[in-house]
Amino acid sequence: MPAFFDPNGLPSEDEDRRLCFVASPEEAGLRLDMLLVGRQAGLTRTRAAALIGEGNVLVDGRPCRAGQKIKADAEVTLELPDVKPYLAALPEDIPLSVVYEDSSLIVIDKPAGMVVHPAAGHYGGTLVNALLFHCRDLSGIGGELRPGIVHRLDKDTSGLLVAAKSDGAHVGLAAQFKRHEVKKTYLAVVCGQPRTEGGRIETSIGRHPSDRKKMSTRSDRGRSAITVWRVRERYRETALLEVDIETGRTHQIRVHLADIGHPVVGDSVYGRAGGISAIKDAATRQLVKTFPRQALHAWRLTFTHPADESGMTFVSPLPADMAELCAALKGRTESI
Repeated sequence: MPAFFDPNGLPSEDEDRRLCFVASPEEAGLRLDMLLVGRQAGLTRTRAAALIGEGNVLVDGRPCRAGQKIKADAEVTLELPDVKPYLAALPEDIPLSVVYEDSSLIVIDKPAGMVVHPAAGHYGGTLVNALLFHCRDLSGIGGELRPGIVHRLDKDTSGLLVAAKSDGAHVGLAAQFKRHEVKKTYLAVVCGQPRTEGGRIETSIGRHPSDRKKMSTRSDRGRSAITVWRVRERYRETALLEVDIETGRTHQIRVHLADIGHPVVGDSVYGRAGGISAIKDAATRQLVKTFPRQALHAWRLTFTHPADESGMTFVSPLPADMAELCAALKGRTESI
């Protein structure tokens, strides 16, 4: 029996990999790829288009184009392909810091310097390569290059990340991220002393208008992004912040903190203006200048388990490099 999927329910773990639904009157006129993105949590538009192009999606029993406009009451069937790591990401015996694991999901404490999934210039040594070796049973919804991946951390950001081991868990976790129900709190060491004890930043973030490798709040095609920050410790011309993100835009924390004049220490992309050059104390400036990566750590992660709906919260202590940086900066403060 096919698993009938609707936006208010999820297929159970023992149902097969075939998802079916009927387009509602409100969905009439949508492109097929956008209809799938709206219905199937965890799918990007690019991934949906690929599934359609590979013949894994039928409308009223027939293949269609990604741009096909869908009529009300059309029956859409999506076949989720098995993960084929031998075609893309390969299992690699890379050590993982596993915080929690069960049959549905795995929570990893990612070290700084590890890329999450294969991409141009990083075809091996990624978290996905390590997970394929460790788990052998990751969800395939994310595709052959991103099996199990529900969210990401930048290469040089350390800390907590959850991955799905089953399709049901992937759907459930992705739906929580889409509804902004997953709570993610980061610790960031920033340049400068904030004038207040906290604040809320709400802007749009999109591709930089002239540098496509960067993100910007001045993009013509940005999407809403919300960051809430508060001071945890103050040091000499620097501070340690707790940062909550209500959205998950690329480089969101780094862009937002740089925009308010407090770039993350070690951020070579967004931290130049108003960063090191604004620090007057020579020893503090040297500590900031020599820190080898952005001082950003995914400290706390809270979500609902997609199988039994229990609340789950995980905390990762500051990694050694950031802890040593904070201790040194604190020492500069106490020496005043």
